[in-house]
Amino acid sequence: MPIIRRAETRDLPALAALAAKLFSGEEAEHFAEFSQLLPCADAALFLCEEGGAPAGFAQAQLRRDYVEGSSTSPVGYLEGVYVEPDFRRRGFAQALLRACEAWARERGCAEFASDCELDNEASAAFHARMGFAEVNRIRCFLKPL
Repeated sequence: MPIIRRAETRDLPALAALAAKLFSGEEAEHFAEFSQLLPCADAALFLCEEGGAPAGFAQAQLRRDYVEGSSTSPVGYLEGVYVEPDFRRRGFAQALLRACEAWARERGCAEFASDCELDNEASAAFHARMGFAEVNRIRCFLKPL
């Protein structure tokens, strides 16, 4: 049975290593970002452990800006969830998500949102299984000035 808990400063190396497998960027960048987020009241990092080893993590934040499809503010937002391949299909990602949702509920959120890349079918399927409804699809553009 996995242990899901709020991450602490001592967990930063493990969180950074897990985040580097999910997001672009180096472990040092994630370490620095998470170091700033840990004490932040509008952010939460959760660590999933199995047998004392890090098995996954989730990052949630409160968004006070516009969130696609939402009608309330703030909105809890799943910034990322990752589970190591050896621990997948065992409910760990769902447990991490539920911890994030409970955290957002405790902060007065009535809605919880997330996003994924347009071509990430595994993530889209996970979101659908977890009760999320797709509310929009966008493409983002940028050009130099």
